[in-house]
Amino acid sequence: MNPLFEKDIVYVCIGTDRATGDCLGPMVGTRLQSTSLHPHVYGTLEQPVHATNLAEFTQQIASRYENPLTVAIDASLGNSSRIGFINVKKGGLKPGTALNKDLPEVGDFHISGVVNVGGYLEQMVLQNTRLFLVYRMAEVIARSLLVAHLTFENDKNKTLLYANQ
Repeated sequence: MNPLFEKDIVYVCIGTDRATGDCLGPMVGTRLQSTSLHPHVYGTLEQPVHATNLAEFTQQIASRYENPLTVAIDASLGNSSRIGFINVKKGGLKPGTALNKDLPEVGDFHISGVVNVGGYLEQMVLQNTRLFLVYRMAEVIARSLLVAHLTFENDKNKTLLYANQ
């Protein structure tokens, strides 16, 4: 059997609801929280995962799950031509980079959405990002994660069914 099937998938949705540009992660988490993925979702608008509590949440995840597959979701800043793009990459995410924060890397995979332009006055840029853009990106990411997760679970169940025959 595929060893990946034995892992829990945990979603860490990083950001804060205090800046429209930085609420992408918590918006995704809030949308995912209302689905079957609920116990495996960290970071919502109600209880965000951000710079001051990230270490606490990573410890909580480490104590609750044994070697989970972690997917980190966060907003990012980039070139004006990339605003609205959603990046999915293997490897960890380094949150707070745009604001020169030194935070621990999170995730085996990560999803970042380019919400605005980076390079100068990043905090001001995040405060003045259009909420509609962030909302639509969160909608796309949450739906995509749900479809991917359900497909994965379906494949896992088929594999287990055939293995037991």
